[in-house]
Amino acid sequence: MDILHNLAFGFEHALTLQNLMFCAIGCVVGTLVGLLPGLGPLATISLLLPLTYSIPTGGALIMLAGIYYGAQYGDSVSAITMKIPHASSIVACIDGYQMTLKGKTGLALFTAGVSSFIGGTVAIVALSCLAPTLGEVAFLFGPADYCALMLVGFVCVSFVTTGSLLNGMAMCLIGVLLGQIGTDVTSGVQRFTLDMSFLTDGVGLVSVALGCFGIAEITKNLDARDEHTPFNGKIHLIPTWAEFKRIIPSALRGSAIGSFLGILPGGGPVIAQFAAYAVDKRFSKYKNEIGSGAIEGVAGQAAADEAAARTSFIPLMSIGIPENAVMALMLAAFIIKGVQPGPNMIANHPDLFWGLVASMWVGNCFLITLNVPLVRYWLSVFKIPYAVLFPSILFFCCIGTYSVNNNLDDIFITAAFGFAGYTFLRLDLDAAPLMLGFILGPMLEENFRRAMLISRGSFGAFLTRPISGTLLGLIGVFVAWQVVAFFVKARRAPRTAVEPARSSPMSPLDGQQTAS
Repeated sequence: MDILHNLAFGFEHALTLQNLMFCAIGCVVGTLVGLLPGLGPLATISLLLPLTYSIPTGGALIMLAGIYYGAQYGDSVSAITMKIPHASSIVACIDGYQMTLKGKTGLALFTAGVSSFIGGTVAIVALSCLAPTLGEVAFLFGPADYCALMLVGFVCVSFVTTGSLLNGMAMCLIGVLLGQIGTDVTSGVQRFTLDMSFLTDGVGLVSVALGCFGIAEITKNLDARDEHTPFNGKIHLIPTWAEFKRIIPSALRGSAIGSFLGILPGGGPVIAQFAAYAVDKRFSKYKNEIGSGAIEGVAGQAAADEAAARTSFIPLMSIGIPENAVMALMLAAFIIKGVQPGPNMIANHPDLFWGLVASMWVGNCFLITLNVPLVRYWLSVFKIPYAVLFPSILFFCCIGTYSVNNNLDDIFITAAFGFAGYTFLRLDLDAAPLMLGFILGPMLEENFRRAMLISRGSFGAFLTRPISGTLLGLIGVFVAWQVVAFFVKARRAPRTAVEPARSSPMSPLDGQQTAS
């Protein structure tokens, strides 16, 4: 009953005309930011942060939060329709774009919108009920535990790749090596920079994602002289009952995964999307279709993306620790307004805490209105001739890449990865495992080195800690199961090849010999 009373108290503040206006502004701006390639909530919030000085405290925080979780709605649109992802919608390029090529763009966008609504709702419930408790979960994870968690992520390569497992592992390894470019955090030594100053800080995630997916896909279409777009003028938006029943289980699974990973430092939407996709590809009833344009491949990712964006506020508001760069900016916004997030925030500023939580559900309603009924207007971009459309896409890609660090060198890096991505497409190699390795590789190295420093070089720390020991045990069981399944399948393959030969009908020559 206390939770219901607190939520009612929060809605009293969230439903004021002023806060509704700021919530709507944040959702609209976030959706537009998600639609534009390369632009993300980090750059947008950093640009709008000075405006918070002249905006009331509650309205400013509600608007900035709306920009963050609103961008998670919008980023699926560019990934599904044009295969141009943001960092948190890389997985949407796999099945979402395949659905676009099959003429199911409306269904894919409807699935993403509804799943995001489900993910956001589940995360808001978790945020309301478990914020003080779940905030302490982050303290249970040490470097060894995070290292084991990253290894679990690498196991997901077998689920993320849509082609050969060997090719997927090779692409993942390339991503890990790309992640090592830059300055070593521990020693300060430059690695693989080739004496180029612009590689000192490493290669940006935005450059790799836009190059390997967006620019590579545009180059492929130009090479094939394919001047038409997947839009065929007919938009089948509302799914059938059978299709809708396929959305719900994947969305709920993704919501649970995103809600948990969102509270962990270094987690968030980027990691949650890969985890949700891997779980769907393993446990979904239609797992054989995932990778070739299945609804589940869009639903799970969208729900996990949105849920992780909401629950990332839990460690910020309950223990005062930002778990990613966007939350660090939100922490700055709190401090600018004279509010110190932490264990005492609920007691000292209950109107802000519960008002912000309630505004997230209001924003959820705004966003599903923006992204589902208005999806037909988003699809009107396909009516533009491709000769006009692709230069515009490249223009926004360049702006998005430049806006991250205000550095022209990032545009040339993006172009280089565009050429690499086009090469991958020509060789039938999947870029999703490369992105997984690029994201997890530096995190694995950092936490491994921290764990070794704390344990003074002893590997026993990975086995003696309950969380890391359990995760490593699960990895061992999974790898053993995969090896056994491989050999069982290999033994059955020759038999299935011989049996049709035995049951094949006699040739005319055999019949003549028998007659003679």
